[in-house]
Amino acid sequence: MSRLKELRAYVDKKINKIDDEDKRTSATAHLYGVSLAAQILAKKRGLDPELAAMAGMLHDLHAYKTGSYDDHAHLGADLARKVLGKLELTTPEETDIICSAIYHHDDKAAVDSPMDELLKDADVIDHCFKDSSKPVKEKEQKRYDALCKEFGL
Repeated sequence: MSRLKELRAYVDKKINKIDDEDKRTSATAHLYGVSLAAQILAKKRGLDPELAAMAGMLHDLHAYKTGSYDDHAHLGADLARKVLGKLELTTPEETDIICSAIYHHDDKAAVDSPMDELLKDADVIDHCFKDSSKPVKEKEQKRYDALCKEFGL
């Protein structure tokens, strides 16, 4: 089994413990959506698609597990480090790259490492393209505009 497939199986088990069906569906759609967007962006930008997809799968897991978005990026990075360590899927360097991206993903105004930026952008893609009837959030507008330009939209 591939590393990504193994990680997805683990995440699926955690998501399936969410009692509320709507929240469970939302969690699945968002984590898989960000994972896919991250993989596409990584291929386009010359970064590791597998690590990008793994970061996408884990980036909001803490929030979905706890039901709270309070400091979810930082706490999510801690959870991701524990999960990756438990599953022994990544090298220490790969774990650091994934956890850095998760740690920084909620600060859409800052500019960080290429993988950090990729995860922020993948999150924006999922938020903004999943339901075009919703307005783009102010904190995501600049990234959304840059992504539209990058993809010629």
